[in-house]
Amino acid sequence: MSTNKEKVVLAFSGGLDTSYCVKYLSNEKGMDVHTAIVNTGGFTEKELEEVEMKAMSLGAASHKTIRQVETFYQQCVKYLIFGNVLKNNTYPLSVSAERVFQAVGIAEYAQEVGATHIAHGSTGAGNDQVRFDMIFHILCPHIQVITPIRDMKLSRQEEIDYLAKHGVEKEWAQAKYSINQGLWGTSVGGEETLTSNLALPEEAYPTQVTETAVKQITLHFKEGELVQVNDQKNAPVKNIEYLNAIAAPYGIGRDIHVGDTIIGIKGRVGFEAAAPLITIKAHHALEKHTQTKWQQYWKEQLGNWYGMLVHEGQFLDPVMRNIEGFLTETQEKVSGKVFVTLAPYRFQVDGIESENDLMSGDFGKYGEENLSWSGEDVKGFTKMLANQTKIYHAIHNKNNND
Repeated sequence: MSTNKEKVVLAFSGGLDTSYCVKYLSNEKGMDVHTAIVNTGGFTEKELEEVEMKAMSLGAASHKTIRQVETFYQQCVKYLIFGNVLKNNTYPLSVSAERVFQAVGIAEYAQEVGATHIAHGSTGAGNDQVRFDMIFHILCPHIQVITPIRDMKLSRQEEIDYLAKHGVEKEWAQAKYSINQGLWGTSVGGEETLTSNLALPEEAYPTQVTETAVKQITLHFKEGELVQVNDQKNAPVKNIEYLNAIAAPYGIGRDIHVGDTIIGIKGRVGFEAAAPLITIKAHHALEKHTQTKWQQYWKEQLGNWYGMLVHEGQFLDPVMRNIEGFLTETQEKVSGKVFVTLAPYRFQVDGIESENDLMSGDFGKYGEENLSWSGEDVKGFTKMLANQTKIYHAIHNKNNND
């Protein structure tokens, strides 16, 4: 049905903030509100249907579910694995990576339906507002961005009161813990993460510990991608989901990340990410066997840089495609099996098998036997290796003595 109203696409999760936005934009701004949710993993079909029903009941003109799980893996998660990306050596970018793809999905949909405005429910206190705004400014600069919660500095109670006034009678009880689940891990926020010293209690984590028997699993990689778990061959996305189903009930992958936000303040967030942490550690172990020292060195530098730019919403910068090209090329020989032992609250990488293993007995055994050089070769090599530093110390010791 045609209308003269301005059309706004709202990134809709079904929570209090975005529910408020539907009513506010419709009633106060007189706009046609078209809601959309971008699935980058973590939603069941039933949950997606419930989100759609909620949007329509609030008065949305239409609702769209945008499916981005495979795109998210192919265009981002794959490179986070290739780069062994753990921000501050801890966090696999569980939320920050998926937010970029949610923003891209919303921006593309807004252009597809000819929207004049895009809205999101971010507050003014976190990273997401920057990630969403940046992507929108880059991909659709002609579309105006509206952020009612941020702009009006609304309290939770003000939102609840407004919805009740407009006939939305619902128990908006605030959960004790904020949970965000996706393909690449689940974030957990609560009163403890607002402090610097408190740990999250057991009940805060969405996956409780039900497995206690020690188990060994085998991960199969081909050119850096997880192509099989135990005897189950599947696409990498399915393998990540399967690995998580196996390992999460052990309580594996739990931690608290402390980092620097885009807006310049320190932030603390809990997470559980069994499959991401096991995959990255197993992949890294395989790389240590199949890559040279300098390949590993430069991969670490560029992997860290890539992760930082993803975290800060800079995914669309062309340098990211350059880094992805480098990371992809380094994976040519990263194929083989990795053996991992799972136990309650921990895992360990036991070892690898690969036809590309550079730790070959044909060339020597570390600390025991060499087959490629003689003792005399080592004596000459050591003299040459020490020469520059030897000269430095000789010159400066002489000057000090003078």
